[in-house]
Amino acid sequence: MARYKYIDTSPRFLAVDLHKQLLPGSFEYALNYLLDHEIDLSGFDHQYCNDAMGACAYPPAMLLKVILFAYAQGMVSSRQMARA
Repeated sequence: MARYKYIDTSPRFLAVDLHKQLLPGSFEYALNYLLDHEIDLSGFDHQYCNDAMGACAYPPAMLLKVILFAYAQGMVSSRQMARA
């Protein structure tokens, strides 16, 4: 069983709340909803063998959100994404 890092999308110490920032009808809202509720990403789970030892991995849904949003903004290289 794969272990993933817990990503808190409503931090308590920052004034930014992800659920309030994503406006219904926007591309970002649709991308977030699809990857969280509609698309099955369980195929990635067998790639991770960190159930007994090793560090937790970032969830594939979060990584896909970042990459697909960057592509939608015209960023096609990973260096551009890292700078942004």
